[in-house]
Amino acid sequence: MTAQEKFWWVMGGVLALLLLASTIGWWLGRRAPQGRREVIDNLNARIRAWWWMAALLCACFVLGRVTTLVFFALASFFALREFATLTPTRRGDHLPLVLCFYVAIPLQYWLIGIDWYGLFAICIPVYGFLLLPAITALDGDIENFLERTTKIQWGLMLTVYCVSYAPAVLLLHIPGYQGQSLLLMLYLLLVVQISDVLQYVFGKLFGRHKLAPRVSPSKTVEGLLGGGLSATAIGACLWWITPFTFWGSAGMSLVIVLAGFLGGLALSAVKRSIGAKDWGSMIEGHGGILDRLDSVTFAAPVFFHIVHYAFM
Repeated sequence: MTAQEKFWWVMGGVLALLLLASTIGWWLGRRAPQGRREVIDNLNARIRAWWWMAALLCACFVLGRVTTLVFFALASFFALREFATLTPTRRGDHLPLVLCFYVAIPLQYWLIGIDWYGLFAICIPVYGFLLLPAITALDGDIENFLERTTKIQWGLMLTVYCVSYAPAVLLLHIPGYQGQSLLLMLYLLLVVQISDVLQYVFGKLFGRHKLAPRVSPSKTVEGLLGGGLSATAIGACLWWITPFTFWGSAGMSLVIVLAGFLGGLALSAVKRSIGAKDWGSMIEGHGGILDRLDSVTFAAPVFFHIVHYAFM
């Protein structure tokens, strides 16, 4: 089976699930009691947003590598904007932020585009880490200097460096798997997002024991176990679009689920510390771009490096 045929089989399954979810959401919306109306409305808003996300994934596959990189570069841009908007800045931070938006983002994705793995892997963690505080210091504003530079560095690492590891899967030229890297990226994103959805569903249906109520009141033990194990099982069943065996795919899916959960928890802690519920409002029912990518920020780098060292 060719990579294109595999993709359309997977997207056919996603389409079927979305149709089923939309039907259930419509039925629940008609029958929901007044006290549950807000939850059902939020669920339907999430489903509508998922239709758009599935359409974007289709566009990335059909239009190819360049479109995929542009899409993720824009996602990093808006995610960094959300991060910078919610975390306080001063005049001395403006030049470093301009460099983050208009130099670091295009440079990072350009390095992926030309397959320069060596520089892609160290550009932001080394050169960005060293240069940004120095450029901030040139302004002479030393008030809360450590806090401000840490915020800029962490925002850049999360929203640009870590997120860029999702399309960086295109750099993985695995023997016997040539020309199918987009499928591997699709696998990563599907497992991450299915895990998020199923943890939300299991948490709403069966959640009783809060995991970290002060950080994320919606995260429960039942949601993590039920949603995480279900997503792992689904990921295992997608082994045929990956270079993994069935059990290898199950193990990789479990790693993605756990890393994604930790990413969502860490970024929820950041939101709570600044008194925000969501990073933004760009995606109906989901909040901002970063609310949708919080799991990807941790899962993508871990996934990339495990595959890189295991197969290359």
